[in-house]
Amino acid sequence: MPIARDVKQQLRKEFGQSDNDTGSPQIQIACLTHQINVLTEHLRDNQKDHSSRRGLLRMVSRRRRLLDYLKHNVPDQYLEMLSRLSIRK
Repeated sequence: MPIARDVKQQLRKEFGQSDNDTGSPQIQIACLTHQINVLTEHLRDNQKDHSSRRGLLRMVSRRRRLLDYLKHNVPDQYLEMLSRLSIRK
């Protein structure tokens, strides 16, 4: 399920490094986090939707890889992303 255009533009403004930034890890992580939150709510109501659960696991692992990339290359932005998105408690 794709993200709505206005939500994606808002995430770009909030997490992007410039106006034309569309593919930085920060934006990708923010978009994936939004999709994960939406899909998690869907799965609370539809517990037997196993194909969506598989998609959720793929998104979580992709976000984990992007966070690992940030952690190794730019640790301060990694910590900032964790706090802004409240991924880790």
